[in-house]
Amino acid sequence: MRRRMITPDVSETSLDKRGFHKKSPAAQELLETVGEKFLLGYAHAVEARSVGQAEEWLERIPVKYRGFAYEGAGMGYGMLDGLPGGGRRHIEEFLAGPGEKHDYIIYVGVGWAMARLPRFRWPSAEDFDPLLRWLVLDGYGFHQAYFKTAKYIDGQFQDPGFSWPPGNGGYALRAIDQGIGRALWFICGTDVDLVADAIARFPERRHGDLYAGVGLASTYACGVTSDELLKLAEFAGEHRGNLAQGSAFAAEARVRAGLLIPETEVATQAICGLPAERAAAITQEVRPATVVDGELPAFETWRQRIATEVLTSGGAGK
Repeated sequence: MRRRMITPDVSETSLDKRGFHKKSPAAQELLETVGEKFLLGYAHAVEARSVGQAEEWLERIPVKYRGFAYEGAGMGYGMLDGLPGGGRRHIEEFLAGPGEKHDYIIYVGVGWAMARLPRFRWPSAEDFDPLLRWLVLDGYGFHQAYFKTAKYIDGQFQDPGFSWPPGNGGYALRAIDQGIGRALWFICGTDVDLVADAIARFPERRHGDLYAGVGLASTYACGVTSDELLKLAEFAGEHRGNLAQGSAFAAEARVRAGLLIPETEVATQAICGLPAERAAAITQEVRPATVVDGELPAFETWRQRIATEVLTSGGAGK
C-alpha cells in the first residue's frame, strides 16, 4: 500500500511525457530504462521490510542500471525519513549497511526527496558526511531541472535564499548547478551538440559546474560513442577540467560499487585520457584527510584537485 501511495508513476520518466529530445531510439531506450530502474529502486526501498530485503531486491537489477536503482532507493528512504510517521533513520541505516559502497549515488537520491518535501521536513545537513553532503544538492538540482525544465533550464532560475546547509556562502547554488548539468544529459537526449548549446545560454560563471555535471552523467549513464565524447570535451574548452572531474567522480562511483562497465572505460578514456580505474583512483588520492571548510568548502577544493590531477595525468589539458 505504501509503495502504491508514494511511488511516482513510471510514465513520469518518458521522454515524450517530459518533452525531452530524442536523439535516437537507442538513446531513448537507455534514458527511459534508467528512469524505470530508478523508480524500481525507489519502490523497493519504500516496500521492503528491512534494508537487507531492499538490498536483496536491488542486487537483482543488471549492473549497468543498478546504481540508478540505489539512487532511487536513496530517494525512497529520504521520503520515508521526511514524511510524518515514516521514521527518521532509514538513510542512516541504509548507508551504514548495504548502501555504504553506493554512498555517492544515495546522497544524490536524498536530494530528489528534498525537492518533494516541505523544507521543514528536510534532513539536517549535520546528518551527512561533511565532504559529501553537497551531493545531496546535486540530486536536488537534477530533480528541479528534470521536472521543472522551463523554470530551471529555459528560465535559468536560481534561489538566492537557498539555505541548506546553513551558512553555505552561496556554494549551494553551485552544487545545484552540478545537478542541473547532469540533468541536461537527459533533457538533451545525450546529444552533445544540444548539451553544449544549452550550457552556452547560461551565464559564463555557471558553465564550469554545468560541465562537471555533464561529465558525471555522460560517464555514468553513457549513451554516446567515443567520438561524441571527444567532441563534448572540445565544446567544454576551458572547462575541460570540470568535465573531467565529473567523469572521474562517475568512474569512482561505479568502481567503488563494483558496477564498472565497458562504457565507463570509453568515457574516461575520451574525457580524461585515462582508464576508468585510474581516474577513479585519483579522486581518492587527492581526497582531503580532514574536512576543513575555508573560503570554499573542502568539497570544492577536492574537485579542483581532481580536475588538475586528471588533466595532468591524462594529458587531456594539452
